[in-house]
Amino acid sequence: MPATFTFGEMLSARSVIGTTLAELGEEHENLWVLTPDIGATLVEFRDKYPDRFLDVGLAEQACVGIAAGLAYDGNIPVVSGMLPFLSMRALEQVRSDVCYPNLPVKIIGTHGGLVGNGGSTHYAVEDLALMCALTNMTVTSIGDPAMVGEVIRQSMHMQGPIYIRLAVGKKDKVLYEPGRHEVRIGKGIVAREGTDATIFTHGTVVAQALDAAEELAKDGFSVRVVDMFTLKPIDEDLILRSAEETNGKFVVVEDHLSYGGLASRIADVVADRNIHLTAFERLGIPQVYAGFGEDEELRDKHGYGLGATIAATQRVIATKP
Repeated sequence: MPATFTFGEMLSARSVIGTTLAELGEEHENLWVLTPDIGATLVEFRDKYPDRFLDVGLAEQACVGIAAGLAYDGNIPVVSGMLPFLSMRALEQVRSDVCYPNLPVKIIGTHGGLVGNGGSTHYAVEDLALMCALTNMTVTSIGDPAMVGEVIRQSMHMQGPIYIRLAVGKKDKVLYEPGRHEVRIGKGIVAREGTDATIFTHGTVVAQALDAAEELAKDGFSVRVVDMFTLKPIDEDLILRSAEETNGKFVVVEDHLSYGGLASRIADVVADRNIHLTAFERLGIPQVYAGFGEDEELRDKHGYGLGATIAATQRVIATKP
């Protein structure tokens, strides 16, 4: 079957953020960019629009609170920083100052999952569960750096808040050929077609899921890979269609706690819509503090690396109805 993705080209998601915001600053004169001392990639916007750029220092709560105030005044604020702290330290401000009044604040950040080798305090592994629980919040997790700019552009026209999760964002694989897939907030992407089972995934492990499907194809297995880059609102129709077209066999792989993230979101849809599945496996971070290590090393250690993904998919495919 023809490949629907490309590997090899590397791109910095952070540079895409900086370039996109600088471009949008000209189109939207009410666009503000704020950061809690994580502004190295925002220099282009800062230099072009210094009156609409704020670095508040290491104060995530204050950063989100100021963004809410700017939004009340008719502006479009973007907060860019590290997600372990924007999702945890500033959670009350995100909930009460941004989500409660449904303000158009965009929260963009890095270090989603076990990336960066910063230790457990610097990994955002609970963040998707927290953000999906917040009323009015749209939640995304992006693996292809080329998609980041399009998601930011679409978010400019949203009425409420959005959370945009990235990995480290310095050197990321471009997964999709330009123009091959429609990127639309609220809709998943079928990154690879298949009929024997579906791997659902998001963020930095989309590339791993595609590698797993490629390895399984060598043994004659046809595995669909769905990049569910929007977790909320989730693409329920794609979940239903994948159940019908891939024998009701699902594997969910995510760089997040195995409960509370994408797997839990999909399980809710399956239960609520009475979707019949033959097999369902979730791979993610267990209830542990993961410790130090490179991302691939930690995925293998905690049971959701490439080998574990291949093995889980083989088990799912082998399950009899």
